[in-house]
Amino acid sequence: RSATRTRHAEVEFDADPITERECEVLALVAEGYSNKLISAELGISERTVKNRLTLTMGKLRASDRAHAVVQAIRKGWLEV
Repeated sequence: RSATRTRHAEVEFDADPITERECEVLALVAEGYSNKLISAELGISERTVKNRLTLTMGKLRASDRAHAVVQAIRKGWLEV
């Protein structure tokens, strides 16, 4: 079973690069910030944060915030 997971994790995909702002939002997600805190930190609305995350998750084929962070790290778009 773990071999299947490993093989699946190694599958590459071509994702559209994320924007600088999407990267900023994702970096704050990686630090554990909520949408409300990200909003305050970047001076944008919570709705904008949510929209950015939705677009980013789509680009990265991620099912949730944590998955998006992992995918961005794997692609070299986000450092931890």
